[in-house]
Amino acid sequence: MKALIGGAMVSAIGLILLVLWWEEFLMILSGTVPVMLLLGGGLVIYLGFDDLREGWSKESISSGTSAVEVEKYKHEIDELKKEIESLKKA
Repeated sequence: MKALIGGAMVSAIGLILLVLWWEEFLMILSGTVPVMLLLGGGLVIYLGFDDLREGWSKESISSGTSAVEVEKYKHEIDELKKEIESLKKA
C-alpha cells in the first residue's frame, strides 16, 4: 500500500513539474529526439547490412555445392557410420 501511495505522489509531483517546466521539457525533447532517430537509423542500417551479408554467404554456400555432391557426402557419411558401429561391436 505504501508503494501505491508513494507512486501516486511521485506521479503527481512529476505532472506538476512537467506543467511548470514545459518549455524546458520541449527544449530537452527537441535535442534528444533527433539524436535518438539518428542512432536508431544507424542501428537499422547496420542490422539490414548484416542480414544482407548473411544472405550473400548462404547463397555462395548453397550455390557452391550441387545436389549430386550432397547425396555423395550423405552416402559416405552413412557408410562411415556403419563402419563405426561395426568397430564398436568388435
